[in-house]
Amino acid sequence: MRVAARIMLSEEQRTTLESWSRGRKTPARLVLRAKIVLHAAQGLENREIALKLGTDRESVGRWRSRFAKFGLTGIEKDAPRSGRKPSIPRSTVEEIVRLTTSSKPNNATHWSTRSMARASGVSAKTVHRVWQANELKPHLSRTFKVSNDPKFLEKLTDVVALYLNPPDHALVLCADEKSQIQALDRTQPGLPIKKGRCGTMTHDYKRNGTTTLFAAIELLSGTVIGECMARHRHQEWIKFLRSIDEQTPAHLELHLIVDNYATHKHPKVQSWLKRRPRFHIHFTPTSASWLNLIERFFRDLTEREIRRGTFQNVNALIEVITAYIGQHNSEPKSFKWTATADQIMEKVARAKLRLQKTASE
Repeated sequence: MRVAARIMLSEEQRTTLESWSRGRKTPARLVLRAKIVLHAAQGLENREIALKLGTDRESVGRWRSRFAKFGLTGIEKDAPRSGRKPSIPRSTVEEIVRLTTSSKPNNATHWSTRSMARASGVSAKTVHRVWQANELKPHLSRTFKVSNDPKFLEKLTDVVALYLNPPDHALVLCADEKSQIQALDRTQPGLPIKKGRCGTMTHDYKRNGTTTLFAAIELLSGTVIGECMARHRHQEWIKFLRSIDEQTPAHLELHLIVDNYATHKHPKVQSWLKRRPRFHIHFTPTSASWLNLIERFFRDLTEREIRRGTFQNVNALIEVITAYIGQHNSEPKSFKWTATADQIMEKVARAKLRLQKTASE
């Protein structure tokens, strides 16, 4: 004959159980378990407790035994359960992952849930769940470029040193051109955003000309010097350098970080710089525009003003760009560089190793 476990409570346990049994925010299952233990401590049998609490004798016996064995923890937390057996065999899941990461369908560049479902013999929803569980997103891709500049390390170290330890009595400016910004006007007016619907605009547009933004952002203050011009030849670059020369304190050295665009290295540009010794040019490695902080400013300008903007002519576009620069300079904010040259070189080394491995497979 089975005998119910005898329950003896300490004052601390009794106080906790009574609090749980009366708590309005306590989960209902925990309220019931606390009441079961309190009644058991009074010497009631499982049958009597079940009748009082409107439950079954098996539940009363289970939580009575759990408390006797584990104390408060035994009724506060549910016992681990094995759970339902997976309906999809592990071998099928592994095959879906293998196909996704190492093959392509016959008629596409990447798998979709439906094409993978046909290939693996499961439903599209199952494929979606497997991809989610394994963090696979074959419909997405990212672009990248590993620089092959033979002087990559030398240029990288030079630029990063300016970011992390800018020289005294000098200004560090990141400069570049954002060329051929199009003044696009939509062929029909868009619909405004409203509850339950995003804003809309037509997919087609009318081109109303282009402009090129020459800009330089000062590293510490974040102030931007910018000027729009019709073209982006060496003549315009020299004109922009003159603007930098005029708008910065004459007693400070100027360290300009620029890319390897041919305009920046034109003989006439070199001749102009020789006559102005306070200018010091630092070139980023080829295919490493991410090393120039002005690119971050260009991205923000594109996202906030240009991409969704409508411009009936080039002058309207220039007015918007000029106003954006003015608003930025009213409360300038720079972009803080944190990565060291060693950290970047470690990433580059890993990327090159991965590329070599992929090429050999």
